[in-house]
Amino acid sequence: MNKTNRRDFLTTLAAAGLYSPFLEAGNNPAFISFSTLGCPKWDWLTILGNASKWGFSAIELRGIQGEMDLTKRSEFQTEHLKESLAQLKEKNLRIIALGSSARMHEPEAATRSKQLDEGRRFIDLAHALRAPYVRVFGDKYVPGESKEATIDRIAAGLQELGNHAKSAGVTVLIESHGDFNDTPTLLQLLQKTNQKTVALLWDAHHTCVAGKEDPAHTCQALKPYIRHVHLKDSKLSGDKRGYVLTGQGDVPVKETVRALVKNGYKGYYNLEWEKAWAPEIAEPEIAFPHFAKTIREYLAAAKV
Repeated sequence: MNKTNRRDFLTTLAAAGLYSPFLEAGNNPAFISFSTLGCPKWDWLTILGNASKWGFSAIELRGIQGEMDLTKRSEFQTEHLKESLAQLKEKNLRIIALGSSARMHEPEAATRSKQLDEGRRFIDLAHALRAPYVRVFGDKYVPGESKEATIDRIAAGLQELGNHAKSAGVTVLIESHGDFNDTPTLLQLLQKTNQKTVALLWDAHHTCVAGKEDPAHTCQALKPYIRHVHLKDSKLSGDKRGYVLTGQGDVPVKETVRALVKNGYKGYYNLEWEKAWAPEIAEPEIAFPHFAKTIREYLAAAKV
């Protein structure tokens, strides 16, 4: 969506009474959300209907029905955006984040250009959908070059996207993911980026399991940067780790929620159920309402 179309679109929304500033998660009594990665077969209206039915208040979009490039979905084209936003409003839902696949580590010029272009397109779509966040990846260290050189390239990419996000009212979030799963490296990267429109999506599963960190330590150290959170549980079976329903594994999800509450986190608690990548795990009709119930219990216990 180009800038002219975006401006015209927002003018239309304002006239129709559909446009308002971003809601604060803390003003909603049930600030829980799920990623559509967990429901890869559902269409747009099924996503909204089930989110509302199970008491979620927001959705993180990570593909719909196999299309991971959200800017190609018909629901989000200019001619359908007003209707889609009205459908969200009718269900008392919002889009909290868009999950792009943009990778900031890529060294090859043409590939890097495509990654940055995807990031910009998702930022523009987030603006149109009034979603405050777009997720990108640092992803991997590049073989044959120093870690410092890779970090510098990632920081430069984040700065470029952060600059694009300023006029859109959007914040770019780098996820704790891939080779970037430990607090010292994430702090180094975020401090080097030093951009108000760049922050952190804390995937607590990755820092606990891959980074082997205690969630209380991670949360305390990274709290100035945490804007959004991915939660999921898993356990070892032999030498293989598999995802399980929240609270049934060995990942300290309850302790993560407690740490977030203690440190004054005001964002959403988002289930990233990786059904699209792991089709053998429980169906979303089971995992999503179970998460909603369990996280409410964790939140209630953390606030006592």
